[in-house]
Amino acid sequence: MTIPYDLVVRSRRTVTPEGERAVAVAVRGERIAALAGYTAPLTATEDIDLRDLALLPGLVDTHVHVNEPGRTHWEGFDSATRAAAAGGVTTIVDMPLNSLPPTVNVAALDAKQRAALGQCHVDVGFWGGAVPGNVKDLAPLHERGVYGFKCFLSPSGVEEFPPLGVSELREALEEIAGFGGVMVVHAEDPVLLGEPGGPTYREFLESRPGASERSAVEQVVRLARETGARVHILHVSSADCLDVLEAARAEGVAVTAETCPHYLTLTAEQVPEGATAYKCCPPIRSEANRDLLWEGLARGVLSCVVSDHSPSTADLKVPDFAAAWGGIASLQLGLPAIWTEAARRGHGLGDVVRWMSANPAALAKISGKGGMKVGNDADLVAFDPDADHLVDAALLHHKNPVTPYHGRTLKGAVLTTWLRGRPVDGAPHGRFLLGAQ
Repeated sequence: MTIPYDLVVRSRRTVTPEGERAVAVAVRGERIAALAGYTAPLTATEDIDLRDLALLPGLVDTHVHVNEPGRTHWEGFDSATRAAAAGGVTTIVDMPLNSLPPTVNVAALDAKQRAALGQCHVDVGFWGGAVPGNVKDLAPLHERGVYGFKCFLSPSGVEEFPPLGVSELREALEEIAGFGGVMVVHAEDPVLLGEPGGPTYREFLESRPGASERSAVEQVVRLARETGARVHILHVSSADCLDVLEAARAEGVAVTAETCPHYLTLTAEQVPEGATAYKCCPPIRSEANRDLLWEGLARGVLSCVVSDHSPSTADLKVPDFAAAWGGIASLQLGLPAIWTEAARRGHGLGDVVRWMSANPAALAKISGKGGMKVGNDADLVAFDPDADHLVDAALLHHKNPVTPYHGRTLKGAVLTTWLRGRPVDGAPHGRFLLGAQ
């Protein structure tokens, strides 16, 4: 007797760990139960044939600032997770800052989860924060299931989440190494940062040189080597860091690194005068630098591409590059933005899935996510890789319609997103995810 499935999705371009294949993905309950031939006779409650449209595993974005509670007018769990699903992202990991209180102890984590309860359209995990004076809170947060800890080496932009000095970073890394956690680091050396000399993008860019990122990465690598802690460098914008990271990995230091769609698709030369939607820290750099980041991604020096979705209200993005809030809103747009540029450079959908799904899931050690594998959650994305669409910020699910992608034509469109076998199209059914206990 044939055992029926709840859902079968067929595609001649199913992206599996072995590459693009003609596959029928069979779902029972919430998990992928079988990967069969494209034309295999399978009995299912619903059988969908995408033909030549692509079928991807849901993306995993480990760098999202949801901002709720406390700054929910910037973004919130309902709007952020709607945007994620519309962009093919089925799992996010929320950053500990820009919410009030920041997630630097168990009480704050409880407050954030209470705020998020019943609002999540995709699955949500949480980072904890490492700030001066909270070393004693790290192990309890780890035991409650945060996926690791975020710290800054330079001012974060919000007073309630101050940076760690070198000795404080060492102490936190020693603590985290003791229970096998990971520290994810905003790596800019404050000694090499300055105030913009004026209101233009050029002056802002000059105030945050690539040398600041390189110096901070060197410090983090040295301390990771000495403490044995696992570290991850966030949002690498400067190619000056690549040789340091490559040498450290060759030496066996437990260091990984990510970059973001805006560093791989936008350039300093393209920033229009006064267009503060492009402001972020570290900054978008030159076209030549962008090319080197792509080379680092292709070599595996940079392993993840995640959004660093860091929105704010429109009034904070004025009046100029010296004073505006620094953050890019792009959670819904990361997949088409990266696919547009990746396809132009000869990369395939398998590369994009590795950078935006498999590797972020591996970074945070999120089980059951990140790949088209039997036993994994049935997080699936129907994607038209050939569709062009003009970005209209007003039509995005992000709470505030501010994005540097407004008016740009991107390649690729998400048609349907399934979370654990159910389409994301109405009432939220996302869950909280817990890290290793």
